Amino acid sequence: MNLKKRYILLITCVGILIGWLSFGGTAAIMHKTSSTEFCLSCHTMQIPYEEYQGSIHFTNAKGIRAECSDCHIPSDPLDYVITKIRASKDIYHEFVTGKIDDEDKYEAHRMEMAETVWAQLRANDSATCRSCHSFDAMDTYEQSEDAAKMHEYGVANNQTCIDCHKGVAHFAPEPELDTEAYNRVVAQTDNTPADATTVYSVGPIALQELGTINPAVEMSVVNHTDTIRTVALSGYQMKGAEQVLYMGKGQRNIIATLSEAGQQALNVGDFEADEYGNEWRIATLTTDITEPVLGSPDALWGYAEELDNVYCSTCHAKIPANHFTVNAWGPVAKGMGDRTDISALDLEILTKFFQNHAKDVAGH
Repeated sequence: MNLKKRYILLITCVGILIGWLSFGGTAAIMHKTSSTEFCLSCHTMQIPYEEYQGSIHFTNAKGIRAECSDCHIPSDPLDYVITKIRASKDIYHEFVTGKIDDEDKYEAHRMEMAETVWAQLRANDSATCRSCHSFDAMDTYEQSEDAAKMHEYGVANNQTCIDCHKGVAHFAPEPELDTEAYNRVVAQTDNTPADATTVYSVGPIALQELGTINPAVEMSVVNHTDTIRTVALSGYQMKGAEQVLYMGKGQRNIIATLSEAGQQALNVGDFEADEYGNEWRIATLTTDITEPVLGSPDALWGYAEELDNVYCSTCHAKIPANHFTVNAWGPVAKGMGDRTDISALDLEILTKFFQNHAKDVAGH
């Protein structure tokens, strides 16, 4: 072997060594800095780590643990590098700004951080979730009825995992609603014309010995003075449950609860059986009210949509009101409401919004 060939061989070997050290070293560093142990070396990661320890991704019956990188670092080479570069800001805030170095600061930025991660997952169609989970591999018979329905809905509407599973490993941001939002709705009752022929309850209306009218209920005005409106409330009674007045025949949207005196004050029709054998009759209650009312339900529905954004859409994708029927919305809203700290009044208003825009009501 002549000297020239030896130099070429030496240069080649040196190049291979440098390449191996560069790329191999870079890969090793990338891998090492993707470990859960490395993530936890930052003080600011203690709060999310404690939340993660209480999740099913940390401990579960099958003994399968998803590490930090499994959820936060995509396997696609380009996305992998971009994510690692983007993560440099975490080092900067850990050692330079102290942006989330205590619990109060962390909570103040929780929504901002959550929305950043949610946006990344939407952009890549929840790629890290799908590395373990897929619709094709799901056995829906092993899921609850509600979960199976929601997954079917998600597939049909091209939703991605993070749309519904925002709080799966870390606490979702605490919902917040302007405390004055409802008061602004009530304030709009001042704009209700004195001669309005149709009005809507903005909150529960107590009818003394007759019963109670629920929020967001339509009433026809029969007569009025400066302080009193005489209104007619029309709905349906079901035989055997005469103490309740429903919005429509077969539609279990409760618009009023009646006492014995209230039931006696009704103007009623004859009972007629529906296709399920339940008997219904139309019933109208005419009574005086003094409470403030709205001339249009628009302000109340706008408030309900705010409630939907805060208490529903914070955890999962928004479900259109016309996705369920009137009767389906009642238990769905109650079941989801029980998982939050929504007030009884707000839950009633939100339920009424869903039921009044349900698929068997919309367009009527």
